Amino acid sequence: MILTEQHMDRIIEMAWEDRTPFEAITYQFELKEQEVIELMRREMKPSSFRLWRKRVQGRATKHQKLRTFNKGRFKCSRQNKLPTTQYLNDNVALL
Repeated sequence: MILTEQHMDRIIEMAWEDRTPFEAITYQFELKEQEVIELMRREMKPSSFRLWRKRVQGRATKHQKLRTFNKGRFKCSRQNKLPTTQYLNDNVALL
């Protein structure tokens, strides 16, 4: 797959997200974890790359096999539910 600038921006964004596993990046962009690391090293400032590596190294949520939940997005039991119909109606009014 040829990576456009938009693809690289999205990969970097996904790599920074705590709950997006490397497997999701592999599935969507056909890049292995090591290739993502190389892309991040190449596209980021050295200090930003070091911060990112420190943040994701050993983080269970970045690896599907290490997660404590199987499917979907983890949701805290204390997190409030968003009323879907009201949310959709508000957004339609804004368009």
